Amino acid sequence: MSVLKALPLAPFLNFSPIKTKQLRMSDEKQQQQQNDSRHLRGEHTHLTIRVQHILFKVHKTIICACSPFFRILFSGRWDGDAEDFYDVPNVSPHIMDCIIQYAYTESVHISKENVAELLVTADRFLISRLVDACCDFLGSQLAPENCISIFTSVESFHSCSKLCSTAKLYILKHFEEVLRVSKEFLELSFDHLMEFIGRDELNTKQEEMVFEAVLYWVDHAPEERKTHMAILLTKVRMGLMALDYFTNKVRNNRMVMENQSCASVIFNASKVLFGFGTLGASDLVLMKELTRPRLPPAIVLAIGGWSNNGPTSRIESYNVRAHRWVDVTQVDDEARAYHGTVALDNVVYYIGGFDSVNYFRSVRKFNPISQTWHEVAPMHEGRCYVSVALLDRQIYAIGGHDGHRRLNTAERYDPQTNKWTKIATMNQCRSDASATTLHGKVYICGGFSGIECLFTAESYDPQMNQWSFIAPMMNPRSGVSVIAYGDLVYAVGGFNGVNRLQTVEAYNPRTDRWHDVEPMINQRSNSGIEVLDDRMFVVGGFNGSSTCSTVECYDYKTSQWSEMTDMAIHRSGLSLCVLSGFPEVTKYAANQD
Repeated sequence: MSVLKALPLAPFLNFSPIKTKQLRMSDEKQQQQQNDSRHLRGEHTHLTIRVQHILFKVHKTIICACSPFFRILFSGRWDGDAEDFYDVPNVSPHIMDCIIQYAYTESVHISKENVAELLVTADRFLISRLVDACCDFLGSQLAPENCISIFTSVESFHSCSKLCSTAKLYILKHFEEVLRVSKEFLELSFDHLMEFIGRDELNTKQEEMVFEAVLYWVDHAPEERKTHMAILLTKVRMGLMALDYFTNKVRNNRMVMENQSCASVIFNASKVLFGFGTLGASDLVLMKELTRPRLPPAIVLAIGGWSNNGPTSRIESYNVRAHRWVDVTQVDDEARAYHGTVALDNVVYYIGGFDSVNYFRSVRKFNPISQTWHEVAPMHEGRCYVSVALLDRQIYAIGGHDGHRRLNTAERYDPQTNKWTKIATMNQCRSDASATTLHGKVYICGGFSGIECLFTAESYDPQMNQWSFIAPMMNPRSGVSVIAYGDLVYAVGGFNGVNRLQTVEAYNPRTDRWHDVEPMINQRSNSGIEVLDDRMFVVGGFNGSSTCSTVECYDYKTSQWSEMTDMAIHRSGLSLCVLSGFPEVTKYAANQD
């Protein structure tokens, strides 16, 4: 049982009241139950509870059935006909009324005004289901502004351990945003800050941000906190910093230079970064600590494709923090190219494709946690050069080639029922196109009609079950890569009938117009494309003379392309998908050491 205390949550929780998850009932029904429970409380009752001079007459059997606290309290003096009286200190009458209402109806109204005291009181009275309901309520409302206050308020509650872990992971995952908007960050304890910045799971694109966080926290109360600075800096992985930043911003920082205890930390980091002196065994351990990459918040899988003279079964995962590809191919992976992949609930669906003989209509799903494959319901038609998209937890397979003809048909898969359903046909046959989803619609662009490379693009409205042409692209693009990124639909590279393209264009659904975007560094068609870490990654493909392994990414905030680490193998006709919030990320990330 936890110590009764007030939780400082209400000022930071901006949400509307909701009912507990136990009962989903109408307001009218809940009000009727409340009225019924209040009426029943006064009839044939043998227990009076007093809260701040307010008396509640309740049935002893009902309150004891709900609360082990009351059951233990009255276990030694149980008499069905005896009157009992109990004073409850440090609880408001309103919250006691909620507790009694829950005992009678198993329903209660949880809101930002009452959740803090209701959680404390439910914990005090050992009402585990109500504690869970309060925790679920708080967990659903986690935001960068309030996650620290929720975490620090419930960490001493053994009954809230799941919420505590959830809030901690939320802070780690959204660290940069929390640092930017949370007033509570400056009130973190030294121990909490040490734990957060020392974790591999801390999600930060640049280690420089961790150093800035330490300065920000220390500068809030410098006289009190400067003694902690050297210890905190040991958790900053300075070996991952840019050399000029370390030289100008870290080594020459006023707060660092004035703190003598920081000297050895900076000296050790300098040895690793600049490589001066002889590195002994202890230095190698230090180097590992200072250059150990953080775990990525998500990984991208590059699956299958055409490599050398045929399809491949190779799967590589990319760790955006370590800038490294890792071979994660499984024993029973099938070689396929020109297929599609979709990740849903951290399960990968492998759709259609071609193995140099068969045009597949089969669909397999891969569980990356158990590392097992399973067949699911096949599509209605074989689809090589298929376009796939995910919308409202439904998987779309669109167009393609069945071995005889280019297709204008489309179908939709529901993982809940394991069924494919045919939907409206497109206005044009197209294989070698690419699809994405944005604002509740499916978009498909370009492709090959069997006669020509296509300029055209269409959108699908699932409410109307209808395809409509949108503005055509500025360039014909077969083997194009299409993805939604930053509220626009991007069409990247492809083949115009003569050359592989470096050009990129973006479609704005609000204006129904395409505009040019900064071209890629490399020309390519039939490449994989995904958004990871708020950047658009383009992987592999065919450059006009050979398949390639090159990788580049685009940042719309800077309008710049950057070259990234190459894959281990050359391939085109591959497919990418992202696993985000994946609990077994270490299996697919590069070795942290």
